[in-house]
Amino acid sequence: MKTKFLFIALVFIQCAQHSQTSPAVIGLQSFATGFSAPVEITHCGDSRLFVVEQDGLIKILNPNGTTNATPFLNVTTLTNASGEQGLLGLAFHPDYTSNGYFYINYTNLNGDTVIARYSVAAGNPNLANPSGTILLTIPQPFSNHNGGSVKFGPDGYLYIGMGDGGSGGDPENRAQNTNELLGKMLRIDVNSGFPYGIPPNNPYVGVAGADEIWAIGLRNPWKFSFDRQTGDLWIADVGQNLYEEVNRAGAAEAGLNYGWRCYEGNVAYNTAGCAAQNTMKAPLFTTNHTNGFCSITGGYVYRGTAYPNFQGNYFFSDYCKAQIGMADSTGNVTFSQTFTGNGFVTFGEDMHGELYVGSINNGVIYKLVDSSLNMAENDKKAFVIYPNPATSEVFVQNNEEEHFADVLEIFDLNGKRLVSQKTENRSLLSVNTSKLATGLYFLNVRTNSGHVSTYKLLKI
Repeated sequence: MKTKFLFIALVFIQCAQHSQTSPAVIGLQSFATGFSAPVEITHCGDSRLFVVEQDGLIKILNPNGTTNATPFLNVTTLTNASGEQGLLGLAFHPDYTSNGYFYINYTNLNGDTVIARYSVAAGNPNLANPSGTILLTIPQPFSNHNGGSVKFGPDGYLYIGMGDGGSGGDPENRAQNTNELLGKMLRIDVNSGFPYGIPPNNPYVGVAGADEIWAIGLRNPWKFSFDRQTGDLWIADVGQNLYEEVNRAGAAEAGLNYGWRCYEGNVAYNTAGCAAQNTMKAPLFTTNHTNGFCSITGGYVYRGTAYPNFQGNYFFSDYCKAQIGMADSTGNVTFSQTFTGNGFVTFGEDMHGELYVGSINNGVIYKLVDSSLNMAENDKKAFVIYPNPATSEVFVQNNEEEHFADVLEIFDLNGKRLVSQKTENRSLLSVNTSKLATGLYFLNVRTNSGHVSTYKLLKI
């Protein structure tokens, strides 16, 4: 019976490695550790990632997983990082390579939202000038529901996600009040006017309402993003008592009403004085608090190349339920396993469209992977892994087209790195697996061209 089991297991691994049609299995790989309350991950157009820590630091995360010792920016003296307050957002100008500008969203010592412009230091791409220019200050009546994300849209304008100001239930109905900036998606022109200009086609230009408003009816849009291929705007809006919601809008859809406080998800919450529901933008999908969700974390539509099964799907999570959700264009959602011990509060996208997620609980930045795939099926420069299943030792052999570089790594199903071994450019490498428990693992080989090939490895 044992022989038969091993044969079946081996066939399963081989089939999984060569199947082109197996459904995606959402997995995580630990990419970097040691961060304190990471709340944003982004890039400036090159291979570096920039990680925002809530207490006021922005750190540079290099493509090899190391973090620069000196922060890119330190604004810890400007913000009081507690609860939902702190340094919350970062966006690099589309012309950052020429003008060096980037924009941050933080709550100041009075608890008000501040949008400020900073610049990179001359002659040092890893350091920002310590002083910035405040573009916009928005009074906050309470300490929660600050929103926090800032992103440049495909139109070149800066979008700002603002929560309703907190206190629960939006009792002053700020989200529906077009004279208030709270509970809105704002859009400003940072390239004209002082301290900023108003895009001429913003929906309330020339009519009653604040000129900065792009959309209304949001409770707390903790994270939003633009699909880099279609330009669609995806907004994850944190719910009240029952539902979390994800909204999607076309790039040119202006003046939308996302429904809060009239509706939570698709269900009436407080409809006094509200317009008809069919005049509002309905969520693409919702999640229910009865299933353990409580505070949604929006992510990105995957447009990378490493994982074809992810292509065109939107990824998100929830602070209270450490799963990764994957939604297709119709709102059908698939969830990963639960990654115990994590509180996911931010996603990031690198210059190539590959996705990352940060846990505020343990300070780990993970990379999203499709663990159903052996990357060799999409990579002619594959490595040979044997024996598989393995007992005490596994061999990794390169082909004639690729050579080892950097390290070989083995991860468990929760993304924890268990083995990291220098390859030393050898054509055949032996890896000791005797201390690994019986089970399924992922083995990564990083090549001299920077490509990472991922393989399933069964330890018996």
